Amino acid sequence: MVAKTFAFGVLGIRAFLVEVEVDVASGLPSFTVVGLPDNIVRESKERVKSALLNCGYPFPMDRVTVNLAPAHLRKEGAAFDLPIAVGVLAASGFLDPETVARPILLGELSLDGRVKAVSGCLPMAIHAKELRRKTMIVPSENASEAAVVDGTEVLPVSHLAEVVEHFRGLRPLAKTEASALDLFPLASRDPVDLSDVKGQEHAKRALEVAAAGGHNLLLVGPPGSGKTMLAQRLPTILPPLSLEESLETSQIYSVAGLLRDQPLIVRRPFRHPHHTISDAGLIGGGHVPRPGEVSLAHNGVLFLDEFPEFRRNILDLLRQPLEDGQVTISRASMTLTYPARFTLIAAMNPCPCGFAGDRPGRCRCSASEIQRYRSRISGPILDRIDLHVDVPAVNIQDLHSAQPAESSHQVRDRVMAARERQRARFRNEGIFTNAAMSPKDVKRHCILDPHGERLLHEAIATLHLSARAYHRILKVARTVADLEGSETIAPQHVLEAIQYRTLDRTLWM
Repeated sequence: MVAKTFAFGVLGIRAFLVEVEVDVASGLPSFTVVGLPDNIVRESKERVKSALLNCGYPFPMDRVTVNLAPAHLRKEGAAFDLPIAVGVLAASGFLDPETVARPILLGELSLDGRVKAVSGCLPMAIHAKELRRKTMIVPSENASEAAVVDGTEVLPVSHLAEVVEHFRGLRPLAKTEASALDLFPLASRDPVDLSDVKGQEHAKRALEVAAAGGHNLLLVGPPGSGKTMLAQRLPTILPPLSLEESLETSQIYSVAGLLRDQPLIVRRPFRHPHHTISDAGLIGGGHVPRPGEVSLAHNGVLFLDEFPEFRRNILDLLRQPLEDGQVTISRASMTLTYPARFTLIAAMNPCPCGFAGDRPGRCRCSASEIQRYRSRISGPILDRIDLHVDVPAVNIQDLHSAQPAESSHQVRDRVMAARERQRARFRNEGIFTNAAMSPKDVKRHCILDPHGERLLHEAIATLHLSARAYHRILKVARTVADLEGSETIAPQHVLEAIQYRTLDRTLWM
């Protein structure tokens, strides 16, 4: 007898429907899973058999064949345990085959029949809505994650017996209710604030410009000058996540198995990987490709402290996500693309000891040591960072100053006003920030007067900047003008944008 249940698989952050066909036929006892399963799916036969027997349900002593269709797509993970177990019971005549074929079934089984959480439940729920499959039976730990998708009935289970009793009509499962919009007020309570940073007004201004235009930022200064504090507070001045952005980011965390304590990501991510991270950890990858830190920072901030300490080949891997807003991982069996649109904040010391340019005599690094340290960052990567900002040691008077500093809320209001101007400007062009402009967009929206043109040409000639740096100066100048509410780019806007490139000369030439 053949029975069917339905489940979902995941490729990247996109789910696909899997038809689980179970055939119980006469013959020598065997249990075979076909349809391009990975090792975890192959091992499901042992978990399913033990769970059914330990729960007191019949397991057929015949030839059991499980087919996972479509056969050309690789099936990964333990989420197929529950649909396979229910399919075996239906093919054995213990459950009604028509009843078990209606909902989507997901869940990993323990040997005693408990249903454990699975990864990727959110993109599965989104795809269920797209397919108009209205009912999903999922592990209790995943229920709130799936229930935030409107239009889908989510039935949570914690044990195989609950599923069997539901299908037999003995004890129907209760629906989980959740609203994505109810979660967003929690995002307004940020644990840190920009007013915590004393002094560093120039760096705060650069942080505001970076937030307003989506620009990448490099902070250069001695230890203890506040580089990490500034980076941690960038998410607090960025516009709040929209529901669409939240769902997009949450799908990445769901696939990575990091969406356990909360059903949705409602704050902009802040990822802070250590400089010893591997290329697969930063960009993503592995035998079974998984999202890396650049994708986990999607719609948020990626902070790379001790920037020159990262291996040069790893930093060069940032080129694609910084330019395209996505990262493509190719393997022999598949090619996956993960979104990776983030704001990069990098921080570094001015020299190996960290005190070059500080008090006279404090730095003992030789010129060659400083040059080797700074040359660890390639020119192409530096070109992709719009703002280079010096963060000197904090003045003792600033630390004891009683003058109130601007809060994150005050700065965020200006940032959101500038973002609104950009949204109106690019409403028909498919981009949302000045940093995302192409050279064609720059030519159209970043027109300078003769004085501004002369200033920019002199800076390019003096600093020996590349064409990419030229366009990035124009993008930053456009953002500075937006912060002032100006439709035209004035010479003072160009001058401020140029000063953020002076490190090209002082550090790398």
